[in-house]
Amino acid sequence: MERRTFLRGAVVGTSAAAFGGTLMHGAAYAAPAQPGPGPYGALGAADANGIMLPAGFSSRVIARSGQTVPGTSYAWHSAPDGGACFADGTGWIYVSNSEVNPSGGASAVRLDSAGTVTSAYRILSGTRQNCAGGRTPWNTWLSCEEVSLGYVYETDPWGVNAAVQRPALGRFKHEAAAADPVRQAVYLTEDETNGCFYRFVPTTWGNLSAGTLQVMVAGSATSGTFTWQNVPDPDGSPTATRSQVSGAKHFNGGEGCHYANDTVWFTTKGDNRVWQLNLASGTYELAYDDSLVVGGGAPLTGVDNVTGSTFGDLYVAEDGGNMEICLITPDDVVAPFLRITGQSSSEITGPAFSPAGDRLYFSSQRGTTGSSTGGITYEVTGPFRT
Repeated sequence: MERRTFLRGAVVGTSAAAFGGTLMHGAAYAAPAQPGPGPYGALGAADANGIMLPAGFSSRVIARSGQTVPGTSYAWHSAPDGGACFADGTGWIYVSNSEVNPSGGASAVRLDSAGTVTSAYRILSGTRQNCAGGRTPWNTWLSCEEVSLGYVYETDPWGVNAAVQRPALGRFKHEAAAADPVRQAVYLTEDETNGCFYRFVPTTWGNLSAGTLQVMVAGSATSGTFTWQNVPDPDGSPTATRSQVSGAKHFNGGEGCHYANDTVWFTTKGDNRVWQLNLASGTYELAYDDSLVVGGGAPLTGVDNVTGSTFGDLYVAEDGGNMEICLITPDDVVAPFLRITGQSSSEITGPAFSPAGDRLYFSSQRGTTGSSTGGITYEVTGPFRT
């Protein structure tokens, strides 16, 4: 189903019509004391894995950090973070970063058509604090280093081809990436309090070895028009990439990034916002801003990784908050989809749907222990809207 663009502004808990909320830039929405359920209904009691889900959904554990992935001989990595799914014949592969420094990297778990794990293996080693990333249309995984002067690595989800460092995508504190096949560009977020939003335009689409790194240029408002300007020195030394272009728009802690249908969304953790770039019109706006919620009750706090469903819903994972994955529907309903209990010292990472859109994968980075060695990777199945 074609992805639909979200309406302007933020609606919390239920539709604007139900509570008389106003969908306008800068307008405060008076949220109910207890935000209502989303399209899947209220969350039920925690299951055996400590996950609260709507009726009809169930969870299972796929892997635990430091332990052998069931059905394989491979020990899962510490601090699982950003992830994505790739079609593999009638099955699929879920890749996951490891946000530790040193020795970060990424791993993959392969599943057959029934969702049974058949193998697990390493696809990237010897890198630093691999946080998020993004998949490419040519079925590679871009794994991003969240360190000063960090690199982007292009990896093979099947683990056949060696990972390749891609310095042309710039050296900065990388977070996430999202590919746009229409404009043949890759969008990149930067996890700095005064970070920027970038796009990389390859010389040849499908080959990230060379191209032009550009930065978003816009005013200080939360909506308006934007342009792109070339970054003179993508290697970020001696001047950081975010400081090279006058007029570059700065964002407070860039996190997850997702592209679909002429729109790119990205999150900023410092101000708890979801930004929306309307690429065809060259305009930007807020898709969600919890500071516009009057009276409290905002269901989405600690915005982090983001992905989209085949129906057109955005799924935003929380770093902290209530340990929830919240969804934002095309008609601006914002509501919790799931909540992990008993893991308040962790964060939710790596949400990604299977190719059919009927299974959601994600991780609790530090699990019940609060340590990078306590990560847990989950699968949720159920009647997802497709």
